[in-house]
Amino acid sequence: MLVTAAAVLGVLGYAAAALLTVGDVIGRQIGTPIPGMVDLVQLFVLGGAWLVIPYAFMTGAHVGVDLVVDMLPGSVERGARAVASLAAVALLGLMLMECYKAFQMQILFGDKSQQLGIPILYYWVPLLIGVGLSILAALLTLVPRPRTEAVE
Repeated sequence: MLVTAAAVLGVLGYAAAALLTVGDVIGRQIGTPIPGMVDLVQLFVLGGAWLVIPYAFMTGAHVGVDLVVDMLPGSVERGARAVASLAAVALLGLMLMECYKAFQMQILFGDKSQQLGIPILYYWVPLLIGVGLSILAALLTLVPRPRTEAVE
């Protein structure tokens, strides 16, 4: 549920970036562009991307190479997928640690965006949430899901 809610927020971020861009294009035609477009679009696209990634992990919608894995016998395939999930968890954990260090540095320096002066920490929060939820989603892929049978 939390992963799905984050994905919805991510898609809304993409929608906001698109609507702002359209609004800015129209505004430029009538002489009133939207101030700070670069800052706003960067914030919404970055936030959108990181908030949608956990959903891709959980649903298996991310880019993957299943060519070899799909040819393996059932138990070996499950084992290979478990190893891949654990490797993803380890990598994401390292990413979260390093990103959190960078986040702390940004807070220390009080950096702001160039056009609107948006505190840079607002750019980091969706990233940290997205990576954290990606760890959770990758771990959830290790839990077998009950099979549903089609009703005739």
